[in-house]
Amino acid sequence: MKRVSHWLVLVTVAAGLLALGGGGPAGAQPQKTLVIAIGADQTGLDPQTVQNNESGFVMSTIFDSVVNYKPGSSEVGPGLAESWTVSPDGKVFTFKLRRGVKFHDGTPMNARTVADDLDRAINPNNPCYVLARKGVDTYDDFTFGSVTDNTVAKMDVVDEYTLRFTLPDPSAPFLSSLAMTWQGIMSPAATKQYNCDASQHPVGTGPFKFVEAVRNDHITLDANPDYWGGRPKVDRIIFKIVPESATRMLMLERNEVQILADVPPSDYARVQNNKALQLYKQPGLTILGVGMSNDLGPFKDRRVRQAMNYAVDKDAINQGLYAGATTASQGMPPVLWGYNKGVSPYPYDVAQAKALLAEAGLPNGFSTEMMVYANPRGYNPIGGAKLGEAVQSYLAKVGINVKITQYEWGAYLDRFRHQPWEGFAITGWSGDNGDPDNFLGDLFEWDIAKGRARTNNTSRHHNPAYDRLLRDARRTTDQTKREKLYEQANKLLHDDAPWIFMNHTNQVRAARANVKGFLLNPLQMFFHIELVSLE
Repeated sequence: MKRVSHWLVLVTVAAGLLALGGGGPAGAQPQKTLVIAIGADQTGLDPQTVQNNESGFVMSTIFDSVVNYKPGSSEVGPGLAESWTVSPDGKVFTFKLRRGVKFHDGTPMNARTVADDLDRAINPNNPCYVLARKGVDTYDDFTFGSVTDNTVAKMDVVDEYTLRFTLPDPSAPFLSSLAMTWQGIMSPAATKQYNCDASQHPVGTGPFKFVEAVRNDHITLDANPDYWGGRPKVDRIIFKIVPESATRMLMLERNEVQILADVPPSDYARVQNNKALQLYKQPGLTILGVGMSNDLGPFKDRRVRQAMNYAVDKDAINQGLYAGATTASQGMPPVLWGYNKGVSPYPYDVAQAKALLAEAGLPNGFSTEMMVYANPRGYNPIGGAKLGEAVQSYLAKVGINVKITQYEWGAYLDRFRHQPWEGFAITGWSGDNGDPDNFLGDLFEWDIAKGRARTNNTSRHHNPAYDRLLRDARRTTDQTKREKLYEQANKLLHDDAPWIFMNHTNQVRAARANVKGFLLNPLQMFFHIELVSLE
């Protein structure tokens, strides 16, 4: 072996330190990059045109809304608006916007530019009117009302920094809905530049700026040094798309990623037993179920849907696959007000399931299909395929022969939300705004004006008495009255059994121990990520 002089080693080490920025003041400081592993790719990054967590994870770091949620909370606080007032009748909301804020493309943020963006949510004559586009998933009609049934909000630019909304009827969830990721404000210049579709060119006012998105690999964002809330503590965020949970876990252990957006229950102990890692856990605003096509096939009969609920041992699945998740009985989690404590989950009762099937004229059961997906969700950390197989085995015991078909996540969403399907489909929800209406309305309400189910009412549940309760609750600002109305709605929903109600999971994330300032948000998003640092 050739001998190397001691002097040469010292010179080489010193050169290496200088290259890394460790050679004193003259050296460049290494960039602090936070890598977050997510289980599926984003399907678009325009807040008004998407509704899925992976897109939301990214958008929550790029965009501000007129109001934002406070750190670690679903309580509404200042956003692009520093303050606001609400009229005594609950119809007029007036917002005072911040001065000196710019979009990432340099466009000034003021009442006019915010209104220009939101005009495409409420004005059918806008060339970029979101509700006229096919294949988009939007909250615009829920938040701002519908032109179709004359409930749309009126928007006025009062002066350069004052924006006012006038609603035809009180809307108790309006302020909370306005803070959602899905109502983030896009630069109107970007929307115009990309011919009404800036979904892969997002421009917000938030703590991080979009750099690039490589399909099924990563999304890169750089810190916004001029962010009104203070410069972020890391220089770059990379959302890394890693579908396999085992691979995500190994990458966290190797420090190739610093945060996992989804953690399967089987890995909880593994994280907790590793001093280099930290597990974050709190009750989740989630619901998981197996949807049934309420308007097609044998599932049109409520007795069949109830039979499916009796046929599946949900407690056993929740204990074995979900580390003891809370078994569901109704359309929203028990941590929310309006939950009906008098409604119990369907017990596991094979005899009752068979009796109901016989009453419905199906004593020998039937054959059908089930759609599943592989990747994890915040409300389903083990993925759809594993749950589907477990449910399939129970249904076979009452004569239900189920063929499972697995889809890639984007294809699953398209088929699930926009095409008429028959059979079963794994479904669920993570709360968007901390209001019961966000579960009961989004997931189970019929759109009377359009004569069809709302976008996320994928089981196509339709009960006029239920819909009336939701409309009444939405139009009163008295929370005690709203609570009682939601309790009644939950009882109806339990009896209608539009889903096999499975569980409510905890919200769980894992991170490296050197990640500081990271807070779980009950709405699942990466809000206030500018507060996170790497030590």
